[in-house]
Amino acid sequence: MIERLVHWSRVKSPWVLHLNTGACNACDIEILAALMPRFDLERFGILLKGTPRHADVIICTGPVTRQNRDRVVRIYEQVPDPKFVVAVGACAMSGCVYRGSYNANLGVDQVLPVNAYIPGCPIRPDALIDGVVKLLNSLK
Repeated sequence: MIERLVHWSRVKSPWVLHLNTGACNACDIEILAALMPRFDLERFGILLKGTPRHADVIICTGPVTRQNRDRVVRIYEQVPDPKFVVAVGACAMSGCVYRGSYNANLGVDQVLPVNAYIPGCPIRPDALIDGVVKLLNSLK
């Protein structure tokens, strides 16, 4: 009974951590726009948290650079199980404009196990909402 209640609460009210792993900030602005009243991400129970210890979902933007690779892995390990990673934008998926750079890895999936991809450069707020809701529906 308690496990069902915990599972229900994770699906109905996920807490997300926004993690910029080296992006140009265009996707970051769109993520913040999704949290504003026009798109109102909180109507789905999704709440932005500032600490990985309270988050269920990590939303990553940008390619992982050499300097922050260890920090990204440490943040991922601090998130309690079950944890989910969403790669947001073309840079987080494939490296995009940073591909071939001396400092950037190809994408977040080279470092972390990614559960959902949301394409775009930059993404639209409604695409972010759709991707997170589809991730949560897949958990049911």
